[in-house]
Amino acid sequence: MKRKLYELAHSRAGDKGNTLIVSVIPYQEQDYEMLCEKVTVDAVKEHLQGIVAGEIVRYELPNICALQFVCSRALLGGVTTSLGMDTHGKSLSYALLEMEI
Repeated sequence: MKRKLYELAHSRAGDKGNTLIVSVIPYQEQDYEMLCEKVTVDAVKEHLQGIVAGEIVRYELPNICALQFVCSRALLGGVTTSLGMDTHGKSLSYALLEMEI
């Protein structure tokens, strides 16, 4: 049975220029390994297709049970240079939490 990522985890995000940095943090530590298996770079790339135009790099942070994704070319040029309605990293973290795993 698939579940929305937001049922299992929350997120923190930031943005620098045209780069989105988004973390996925499970509510329960025991879910960390399952998130490592399911929230892969390919899964995130497919979920955020049409939003992230560049490379996605995943960092595993087992000491704090978190995953961090650095997504380049993700903010339509950047917060201060884009005419997009909302190109902040925080908005895209909610988009990522809509992913089904």
